[in-house]
Amino acid sequence: MDTKLRTEAKQYIVVRIGNEQYGIDIQNVDNIVRMQRITRVPKAQSYFKGVINLRGEIIPVMSIRLKFGLEADEITNATRIIILKFDAQSAIGILVDEVKEVVTLEDESIDKVTYNAKDEKSMFLSGIGKHGDNLISLLNIAGVIVDKEAM
Repeated sequence: MDTKLRTEAKQYIVVRIGNEQYGIDIQNVDNIVRMQRITRVPKAQSYFKGVINLRGEIIPVMSIRLKFGLEADEITNATRIIILKFDAQSAIGILVDEVKEVVTLEDESIDKVTYNAKDEKSMFLSGIGKHGDNLISLLNIAGVIVDKEAM
């Protein structure tokens, strides 16, 4: 029997955005869908691509690439829309270049990231996970989808 205290382990869906790997807490993920037609919405922020109709539910879709200030999305066969749900009413889709795998990370393999007011990207990350030889930037989904301009 293992007498060591079990540390908290979390599962993350590892996605590729540009050349980087990011982890999304699996608790926030409702669905992963193939790319589909996105209907533009006038006067939306530049990183909002529009909305999709997913089984009768209208879901806004945003581009993580544009939100992070990267080049525009390149739609390929690997492109996916990850549907995130925070409560029964609200869902949002985020475009990712590719869904790689699901990993389980123990607390001790995650380094926390300190928030830096001068570095806007630091509010998008909750930590850096070490999985084998790979480093995975763990997304703070609440920080990513909050729109500072609208506040």
